[in-house]
Amino acid sequence: MEKLKCVLVMPAYNEAGCIEMVVLAWSKALTLLLGQGSFKMIIVNDGSRDETGSILDSLALRLPALSVVHQVNAGHGPALVNAYTRACALASEYIFHVDSDDQFIPGEFALLWDNRSRSSFIMGWRKIRQDAFHRHVISLILRTMLFAIFGVNIKDSNIPYRLISCDYLKKLLAVLPVGVFAPNVFLAVLAARDGQDIMNIPVTHEDRKTGIVSMMGMKLFKICLRSFRELVSFRLTLGSRLKRLR
Repeated sequence: MEKLKCVLVMPAYNEAGCIEMVVLAWSKALTLLLGQGSFKMIIVNDGSRDETGSILDSLALRLPALSVVHQVNAGHGPALVNAYTRACALASEYIFHVDSDDQFIPGEFALLWDNRSRSSFIMGWRKIRQDAFHRHVISLILRTMLFAIFGVNIKDSNIPYRLISCDYLKKLLAVLPVGVFAPNVFLAVLAARDGQDIMNIPVTHEDRKTGIVSMMGMKLFKICLRSFRELVSFRLTLGSRLKRLR
């Protein structure tokens, strides 16, 4: 069997309003760019309370490349790590992460794909971020904090639009702290400190048209506090983790 070129991973939670459109759009885009049979899609349904799960099961009957995983609600981070781990087991050349909320354009995947020979870890960057003002503030604080704590300048460290070599992702996952809230941030820091040119390629970010933002108010504050503590703890072990990575 020919090795897969790419596995798309996508966590999903309560996205019944757009999930079918999103999956079909990405399936079409990957087919046009990579060819039929050269990619897989793994979508982890993180305990959705709406019709997301049943819609995905129906799509899996129509799309041979699609695998759907249902898990008890654990949050975006655990769902993403679950998807990454399953994708790595398929031994694809590359793994691409995008979220299920229809805020990114499938056609711009080629911007990352065409640069894959330049780095094992490539990230997009939301050049105009279509989110509430407080999320812009949090992103600025995070970028400043990562520079202060880790000495890395990453424009959009948590962006769900990244292309990673499968072999390299396996190494990153092996040294990723267990149970962190935002694993993509930690993966980006590890890659940057390991010398990868993560590139920060500008991509379009669109308004959310369906669903709701679940992290607001006091919940968002608690998550930010937790993430800060996790990053400080991570800094204390970064050296040893980089040695294991290399």
